[in-house]
Amino acid sequence: MTMNAPRDLSLDKGLDNGLVLPAPSEGVIFHLLPFAGLLVLALLLPLTGNEYWALIATRAATYWTLVSGLNLIIGYAGQLAIGYVALLTLGAYTTSVLVAGNVSPPLHPFLALACAAVVGAVAGVIIGLPALRLRTFYFAMTTLGFATIVTQIALAWQNVTGGGIGLPGPMLPAPFDTAWGLYYFCLAIAVLCTVMTANLGRSRFGRALIVVRDAEVAAEASGISKPGLFVAVFIFAGAVGAIAGGLFATLQTYITPDAFTFDLSLLFFIAVLIGGRGSILGPLLGTLILTVLPEIAAPLAAWSTFLYAGLLLVIVLAMPGGIAALIDFRNRKPLEKHRAIVPRPGLLGSVIGGAAHGDHLKLAGIVLAFGGVRAIDGVDLDVAPGQVHGLIGPNGSGKTTTLNVISGYYKPEEGSLALGDTVLPQGRPVLRAGLRIARTFQTPRIVGEASVLQNVMIGGGFAARAGFLEALLWLPRQRREEKALAEAGLRALAAVGLENLAHVRSDRLQHSELRFVEIARALMLKPAVLLLDEPAAGLSPDEIERLGALIKAVSRQGTAVLLVEHHADLIFDICDHITVLNLGKVLASGTPADIRAHKEVVSAYLGA
Repeated sequence: MTMNAPRDLSLDKGLDNGLVLPAPSEGVIFHLLPFAGLLVLALLLPLTGNEYWALIATRAATYWTLVSGLNLIIGYAGQLAIGYVALLTLGAYTTSVLVAGNVSPPLHPFLALACAAVVGAVAGVIIGLPALRLRTFYFAMTTLGFATIVTQIALAWQNVTGGGIGLPGPMLPAPFDTAWGLYYFCLAIAVLCTVMTANLGRSRFGRALIVVRDAEVAAEASGISKPGLFVAVFIFAGAVGAIAGGLFATLQTYITPDAFTFDLSLLFFIAVLIGGRGSILGPLLGTLILTVLPEIAAPLAAWSTFLYAGLLLVIVLAMPGGIAALIDFRNRKPLEKHRAIVPRPGLLGSVIGGAAHGDHLKLAGIVLAFGGVRAIDGVDLDVAPGQVHGLIGPNGSGKTTTLNVISGYYKPEEGSLALGDTVLPQGRPVLRAGLRIARTFQTPRIVGEASVLQNVMIGGGFAARAGFLEALLWLPRQRREEKALAEAGLRALAAVGLENLAHVRSDRLQHSELRFVEIARALMLKPAVLLLDEPAAGLSPDEIERLGALIKAVSRQGTAVLLVEHHADLIFDICDHITVLNLGKVLASGTPADIRAHKEVVSAYLGA
């Protein structure tokens, strides 16, 4: 097997003295260029002198203000929020009613917009709460139902909203009371929303959203709490959606319930889908295209719903990755075909050195049944720090089930689990990261659309302290933590031998490389306990040998390693202690020499 291209020695030096972050072509400047180009074009638009295009551009900026928040829900979190026109409706009516003084003394338009943002934030949480339990089309139906409710309230509350007749939209003060003045105001808000969502997308919160979307069990193993994350995102998306509604009412000058149609909601939804998941630029371009397209094809306006459906079908069939995938030229470059994974266990000291606290992981009398079948039947286990403990047995013997009990995915019916003097909370997987219990899975749980480095950084986000607002505004603590997290991710990748692939999309990697990416992600937690579920599956003999050396080196850092594996050679080469399960019970436990000599183990598992 051919080795990788020679490594840059400066990286090795950087591992000792702080890693050098990605080159400019891989960094923020490279990603800012398209946004800067769009902004320059937007700022130059008034030179046309055509107020009709001022109207269209203002509408595009307004729509994007809403879509920028909706993109976090659909594109990043993967939730089918179809009825988000409800937020536009709420924002438009709240702003217009408050400025008109229909329920209180008339408010200044800017203050009314701020009140609309608060109303939108509350409504965003109300819309988003079902997402904690419902998925896909079921959640989509709840958002459509909410949109219907809001429209019916606007129709029925005639003395406030004007009912079917409607009411005037707010007028902004000078200099925003002209076509171009309103355009610049809406553009400024759209730019602010773009910056904030881009900041959030490249933060630990953005990475948390995509791992919840594509690999929720891996998110839980990394300590990511879905409820708290979703509530924060829905508050933000609701607030900006309602602000967009206030701007929409200003642009329309007069609003009625008929202005907030299903077609408009469909436009917002499709803008995200054709833009591409996990992208800011793609949905932005999608919003611009869908706003301008009806103006170019005005004779086909009556067929808008049909055209949207047709466009969506074309995107799904011909360009499933959306605009974001179409313009992702960097990931079209061919990778080296004959790549070898060459871990450098000597670098583990800079990744997890000194982190383990020397506590034993103990299971006592664990029982778990599915129906009438006991998958685990009175299992006792003692995994010592600084050792590799093998867990072997035939298929169906309860090995992975035992790991799932330790990880908190299953709640045992009997028995106890403890790490040192700390009793492990049963059935609470998100709490394991706080105890520095990390794991990998039988099938690698990797976000394919994220880069290798982003996947690894997910494992270290638990220790970050910068809050949601700090990530939105990219405040100093957020910048420091993100830089430190990227450096730690590169160290972990260097230790497993994949630093050269740090900026490659993970879905372009080979299966064996994904195995090592998962290990790197687990190492980011600086684990006291590392649970490995068949990490050698699909690896070549050379890769298995290097994997064994890496696992052994991890244990020498003081980490307790529990290894589930079917490759007997690997188990007997690197394990200090082995437990054999059969039909959910412990068949034997001891040193590798003891297990090799155990007649029942030889008969039931190892073969004659």
